[in-house]
Amino acid sequence: MNKAKKIPSDRAGAKAGTPDTRPLPEQLAAALAWLERHATKAARDGMARFAIPSDHALGVGMRDIQALAKTLGHNHELASLLWDTGVYEARMLTAYVADPALVTAAQMDGWAREFDNWATCDTLCFVLFDRTPHAWRKVEQWSTRRDEFAKRAAFALLASMALHHKDSDDAPFRRSLDWIERAADDERNFVKKAVNWALRSIGRRSAALHGDAVALAQRLAESDQAHTRWIGKDALRELRSPKTQTRLAPKKR
Repeated sequence: MNKAKKIPSDRAGAKAGTPDTRPLPEQLAAALAWLERHATKAARDGMARFAIPSDHALGVGMRDIQALAKTLGHNHELASLLWDTGVYEARMLTAYVADPALVTAAQMDGWAREFDNWATCDTLCFVLFDRTPHAWRKVEQWSTRRDEFAKRAAFALLASMALHHKDSDDAPFRRSLDWIERAADDERNFVKKAVNWALRSIGRRSAALHGDAVALAQRLAESDQAHTRWIGKDALRELRSPKTQTRLAPKKR
């Protein structure tokens, strides 16, 4: 018989929903201590395989980060302190602990300026930013940013919204295709992959958007720039695939 896991004395990792009444610095210290206990050298060394810098990382897997997040719940003040540590896993934890209703536009800008890898960028966009009331404004603003990861955030956020906002009107997504076309001339790897992700995600939303996305992908695929052609051709492969056609078929009838 498996022994029950002992609840840590520092309370990080305690039962979900249990309020933590300690001062915020103590809560922060407990969360960091929990992460350190669950870190492994193998996980830290393996980050390089996924193009994630490990300079400020402990080496904690996402499953453990998410498990800790469940016990902490939403705690927006703690989320800000976690981000300020600069520790990779603490910043990933921020995505789950921050309250999307309390995230300000200025906070989003500040965190986006400090993105230094695709994983932190995508996790905050996919888990947190796309549930804030500032999401559309930030997509438009960040789509012209010069910094690689801040610009990636625009399209990672757009892709996340296309996937999650299932009841939203198609109109804003149709307008966003102009931002995608404009950014498709950016040859930087992490930007072009996010632009491609956004285009594919929008094309899978509805039959009408599928047609618009395919038309844009065709234009991009005919570009004289290799990176732009890749965005278009890769998007066309998915948008024209039997899987996508089957997915959209009920919506076309």
